[in-house]
Order: sequence, then structure tokens, then C-alpha cells
Amino acid sequence: MEIRIDDAFENEQFAELAFRFAPVGLVVTENRTIRDCNAAFAGMFGYRQDDLRKQIFAILYPSDEEFVNIRDRGVKQLRETNRYWDERIMARKDGTLFWCRVRGHSFTPDDPLARAVWSFADLSAERPYSPLTRREREILSYLSDGLTSKEIALKLDISHRTVEVYRAKLLRKFGVNNTSGLFHSMGGIDGDHVVSASGPS
Repeated sequence: MEIRIDDAFENEQFAELAFRFAPVGLVVTENRTIRDCNAAFAGMFGYRQDDLRKQIFAILYPSDEEFVNIRDRGVKQLRETNRYWDERIMARKDGTLFWCRVRGHSFTPDDPLARAVWSFADLSAERPYSPLTRREREILSYLSDGLTSKEIALKLDISHRTVEVYRAKLLRKFGVNNTSGLFHSMGGIDGDHVVSASGPS
């Protein structure tokens, strides 16, 4: 829907102006479906706004598996405080992956994902995406949940030793000595806010 700037100012439609022209991606969702988004959000992912309306959020993730793993993140915190944020890997229309900071506010705190508004910020300039295999991303996701190697092994039905091997590979890949350093190298934030779940190898 077109909006005339002069008319919007004259009629004091500032909320509409703010949504349409905010320099950060904004999206209104209902049960994980995109009801509307601004130009910055659509452009960030390489789509037209009309192409995203009525789409399920899964199309913006590297894989359906990653969407399933991440989709309920923040529900508990939104229910308790109605504030949530994390940093996660998203996928553009052309398939390229990038880090994105996500913040959310629910209009229905008792059922947080029923109706909500989200902001998305592209972090590519400050944190280029480093390719990870599907298994590395799974393990990184569980590490960010605070799981131990033994707990991760049970989740993935692999040996504790295999998890340790992957963890060591991740530390080498990012040039750090421990899990805290791993999350720090991915943005200088606490692991609780890093979401990097399973995706294609």
C-alpha cells in the first residue's frame, strides 16, 4: 500500500510512517505467519513486501529443520517479560546466509506467538557469516542452550567423544580456547542469545 509522505504528516499518521520507513526491518506476525513487513525487512532478505505477506517464517531460514529448532525460542521469556532478543543465522532469497539480531514483543503474552511484532537487524558488516556444517550448527545450538557434551550426545544420538571432537573443531575454527570465547567471537554476547541451529551441510 502506497503512503504519501505529505498526506501522512498532514493527517498525523506517524505510526504508519515509522513502520513503513524505519531503517530497521519490522514485521508483524500471527501464529508464525508474516502479516505485514516494512521495506527494510523485505529488502534485507531479498524479497518484495508482497512476496512475504502471508508466508510462514520458515522461508527465511536455511532449512525447515533449523526453523523447527528455533521457532519456539523466546516463548517462555516473552510470556514472563514480553521482551526477547537473540542473534541467529537467517537465509536470503538467493540462499546466502547471514547473522541477524532479532527482537520481539508480543500483543498476546499468554500465547506469545499468536500475535507479535519483531525487529530484524542485519549484522553482516560487523559479523560476517562463517560457514558451519549441519552437525557443527546443531552442536553450537545445544551449547548455546547450556547443555553439556553428554547431554548433547544423548540429544543427537552420537557418542560423547564425537561431541567433544566437534566442539574442538569449532574452537579451532573460531580461534578460541573455550565455549565462552566461542560465543564472544560470534558477537561479544552471552551464549544465551546466540542461536545457530541445524541447517544444511
